[in-house]
Amino acid sequence: MTTSRQIHLVRRPDGVPVVSDFAFVEVDTTDASDGQVQVQNMLMSVDPYMRPRLTSDQALNVAMIGGGIGRVVQSRNPDFREGDLVRHAAGMQELFTGDGKGLQVLNPDPALSLTVYMHALGGTGITAYGGLLETGALKHGEQVFVSTAGGAVGSVAAQIAKIKGCYVVGSTGSDEKAAWLRDVVGIDAVINYKTQPLAAALKAATPGGVDVYFENVGGAHLDAALPRMNLWGRIPVCGMISTYNGGGEGVRNLFNLIYGRIRMEGFVATDFPHLQEAFLSDMTGWLKDGRVKYQETILDGFERAPEGLIGLFSGLNNGKMLIRVSH
Repeated sequence: MTTSRQIHLVRRPDGVPVVSDFAFVEVDTTDASDGQVQVQNMLMSVDPYMRPRLTSDQALNVAMIGGGIGRVVQSRNPDFREGDLVRHAAGMQELFTGDGKGLQVLNPDPALSLTVYMHALGGTGITAYGGLLETGALKHGEQVFVSTAGGAVGSVAAQIAKIKGCYVVGSTGSDEKAAWLRDVVGIDAVINYKTQPLAAALKAATPGGVDVYFENVGGAHLDAALPRMNLWGRIPVCGMISTYNGGGEGVRNLFNLIYGRIRMEGFVATDFPHLQEAFLSDMTGWLKDGRVKYQETILDGFERAPEGLIGLFSGLNNGKMLIRVSH
């Protein structure tokens, strides 16, 4: 028996979450018995999708949802060896014991950082890959707009579109992120939506219109994109972060869907198991040859997870937000 900690939601947020909505709770974690493994958490992910769940299906006073990478420290299960690295969806807890269901042994490429398996080679990457190529039905050489292109998913989507020979416009909320997208990633045009009039800037940046709008934001971004959509355009909807904390701007231009024959479709990362093999092959190659670049914001310490989640809504992160629990 070992003492560990979990992060619980103890109060449903009203607007942007605050630290007092969460609590650190000490729990006793049993040793692995027959058929079980015990896993030490190493890296945890915090993501925008968590916010709407805080007001609905995230139960109070239990370990919060979330994915991560851990190391097997005890095994009495033949499918796992002590020392194995595993992906998990066991949530925000330092140490956990279970029957191994939901664990995936990870054999990382030694030429890549382990952290990329939490974003470009993880759920973030398959979200961008499947959402753009399958849901968005991207074709070579099309016109693409990606909102929050400096974020974890958006930055990967923008770079996949460039690899596919597309003209790519991205929006972001800071000059620093805009410079990275323009000078390092090399997309064709960048809009800082906090300092530029979004609709006018998008119109100027898309003289050929938009065939695919990779939607992460909703609200004013969607309203600006709809009049720019070309006939038979597609809008794969990955997120609506402008509405997650309540409020948000209304959308007035939805009528463009009708006469533009525009298809708007939501999706989630788990929609694409059939793409996994191709995704891993493509993304590993793109990372190793430098065609996909990334940024990470890593907060050290299990206790910083609430800070990391809250920080997603103030732009604290450059790229993927991660919590390092242990080495």
